[in-house]
Amino acid sequence: MADEDLLSRIHGLEDLDLAALLCLISREHCIVSTEPDELDNLVQELRLVASQTFSLQSAVVDCTPHTTLDDLALAIQLPLPTPKPHLTPRSPGPRTPSVSPLRRRGTESSYFHGYSTSTTEKQYPTTTTTPPQIVNVILAKNLDRAPKDVQIQCLELLRTRRMLTRTSVQTAPKQFLFVAVLETGGAARLVSHLNDMFYVSHWHDPEDGFAHLEEEQDDDGVVFGGRKEGETASLDSASSVVRRSFAESTTTPRPSRSRSTNNFKGGDQATVDDGSSLAPSSISSAFPSISESDIASLALLARQVNLDVEVLRYLMNIISFLRMHRAVAPGGGGITPQATKHFEQLSKCLAALHGLDYVTPSLVGLAVKKVYPHRIRIVTPERERSMQWGSDLAAVEALLEGVNAEYVIEEVLGLVEAPL
Repeated sequence: MADEDLLSRIHGLEDLDLAALLCLISREHCIVSTEPDELDNLVQELRLVASQTFSLQSAVVDCTPHTTLDDLALAIQLPLPTPKPHLTPRSPGPRTPSVSPLRRRGTESSYFHGYSTSTTEKQYPTTTTTPPQIVNVILAKNLDRAPKDVQIQCLELLRTRRMLTRTSVQTAPKQFLFVAVLETGGAARLVSHLNDMFYVSHWHDPEDGFAHLEEEQDDDGVVFGGRKEGETASLDSASSVVRRSFAESTTTPRPSRSRSTNNFKGGDQATVDDGSSLAPSSISSAFPSISESDIASLALLARQVNLDVEVLRYLMNIISFLRMHRAVAPGGGGITPQATKHFEQLSKCLAALHGLDYVTPSLVGLAVKKVYPHRIRIVTPERERSMQWGSDLAAVEALLEGVNAEYVIEEVLGLVEAPL
């Protein structure tokens, strides 16, 4: 079990911080989406999460239909330091003087100046170049708009943690997180294999606010969405996207003015089966910092979490019911083996974050709401199963109207009986 200090810091995190923490623990990646008008603010908030909570360097890739592979490779690199020339002694080999009527072989004098044929050391300026490195956190804004070849290159980066360019091989650091920042419904436009590689998806409601960004703007005298010294501040200018941002130092935690519901902890009053409360801790309202050693400790605890056979059966029943739901597209509808792996892995990570060494059914129910929403594909009325037996198309259309992935998940959780 994690120590009390670490658990108290985890309970003080915001939803976006928790999503990033879960991905860093599992060495996976995530999708974060919000309303189109708030996308720039979300990008800025994620930059501050990376720098203030995890002390990681971040880069923003603003994807468009015209983004190229070279644009992607340049945007995710750390800025190369200016090479400093230094003097390195080099020893040129002995030179054999040419035969000349003005200079005999073996003499030590030169026609223009004195020259010695003995080996001498001279100082030559040289420069050292370091291979390009990838930043710790990549924020791919509107990744769904990028061309297919760019998305496939991102898929290769997620799978191998490296990127091959025309001139070099860029390797991702140990602490590496790729976040696709999308508008509502953007995940449906991703390449299917890339979409399946994302560990979790999180919807950020603008009404929950942007705690880090609000505090940052308060320090600058800007009221978020309000006025600055009597004048109206522009949200567009406050949230303009910078292609790269790098944390110079760890920022001292500051009190938060607003707290959003930490639904990664199961909501306001979520409880595990032993009756212990999982409500967010009210010990401190500051922004805690999570170090690399904390992440390593949590990853170790997650690997040691036990999964009882009854809870495992419950997890597998949920997967089966999702796959066979009449609103899910044929062929699995996004219920893939990779998703099953992520489902079990996230359940164990959530247990570690709650200070447990075992998985509870309530944590399984929380995990399924994070693993499957971006994966589930809703069937079209023409391909709904009952159409094979003569169902009326208009009736099927009425049945599927308004049905989405969240509806399917909630219905399945209501159908599958949880173990006591």
